[in-house]
Amino acid sequence: MARVLVIGTMDTKGRECAYVAEQLRAHRCEVSVMDVGILGEAEDIVCEIGRREVADAAGTTIEALREAGSRGRAVEGMCRGARLIARRLRQEGRIHGALSLGGAEGAVLAASVMHELPLGMPKTIVSPIASGRRTFGPFMGSKDVTVVHSVVDILGLNAIARRVFDTAAAATAAAARHYEANAASCANRPTRPQVGATMLGNTTAPLMWIRRQLEPAHGDLVVFHANGVGGVALEEQIDAGYIDAVLDYTLSEITAHVAGGYHDAGPHRLEAAGRRGLPQVVVPGCVDFMVCGPRHEVPRAWRDRPQYFHNPEFTLVRATRDEQLEVARRIARKLCAARGPVTVLVPLRGLSIPNCEADQTGQPGAFWDPPLDAAFRDELRRGLAPRIEYAEIDAHINDVEFARAVFETARTAFNL
Repeated sequence: MARVLVIGTMDTKGRECAYVAEQLRAHRCEVSVMDVGILGEAEDIVCEIGRREVADAAGTTIEALREAGSRGRAVEGMCRGARLIARRLRQEGRIHGALSLGGAEGAVLAASVMHELPLGMPKTIVSPIASGRRTFGPFMGSKDVTVVHSVVDILGLNAIARRVFDTAAAATAAAARHYEANAASCANRPTRPQVGATMLGNTTAPLMWIRRQLEPAHGDLVVFHANGVGGVALEEQIDAGYIDAVLDYTLSEITAHVAGGYHDAGPHRLEAAGRRGLPQVVVPGCVDFMVCGPRHEVPRAWRDRPQYFHNPEFTLVRATRDEQLEVARRIARKLCAARGPVTVLVPLRGLSIPNCEADQTGQPGAFWDPPLDAAFRDELRRGLAPRIEYAEIDAHINDVEFARAVFETARTAFNL
């Protein structure tokens, strides 16, 4: 029978978590309750994994955490212990899903557990902080975590709370039963080659074209949205052994790490494939811009730069010469460190939708700057080792001609 791990600070959420546990049992799931609270003792609930066990797993005691000197240090300790316990339960096949009720602290603690669980295993956080203008990166990370707005705070079992809790429990239970029933088949390695790829809205058209050519006879195109999280997820899936080759078509996350904006994927983007020796075909798509919020939220220091109105929530801002040359140097260094074969293909007529010779009105695109793009190409080419294949294609990044060149190169490089 599927087993769901219920996570909460049971000194303040015990009654509510006990209610959710009963709902899960009513949906034919077994339940293990983990108490990650720090200050008080569990109330109105029996915990299979108590707070003392969680603290012990972190190599400390609950008393020491209570006297740690700050709430943050205590929470870090409980996160460490909870992660280690979750990892053990996962490895032993003793959980098939996780559900948490909590405020800010409870959500952070639960998220640390859920990041230890594999893709496909249901992970649900119910919290009042899942609302407004908050960012959810700390809770989702690069995993498939579901964050549900509780509407009311988690204190009591009123009519609104029950409706939200009932739905979250039903959904998690159904998903856990499905996961448990299919765990064996999910663990099997795909029989078709898995080609990891990166894409933004600015490069959707060529990736769609490539997918249509690749998937009928050659393998699966596993596309990650290059938004600062997608690139991290790609690197993680490469390291986990789920990707056989990489078509890195969109490198905007490296520009974000150099210059700023929403899409920063951190310092290790574009490294996992090289470290594992996987074949790579790399296109420097979208390195010419950073992504910001609505126009009125563009940083003051960037407001004199060329901008592109992508949609009401996102504004693209052109990278400077210095920024783009630094991006070229970083790409080259990372690719030179690769242990496997690397091919770089660069379009000569623009790296993104607004980087074009003529837009729909017949005017040059907002980011059209041939001297800057030529300087980027020169810097990139100069930094690449002789063993890395490099080619320039007289087309725009979204042209079918360029997509066809990339596909044919990838098919040969990946031995498809």
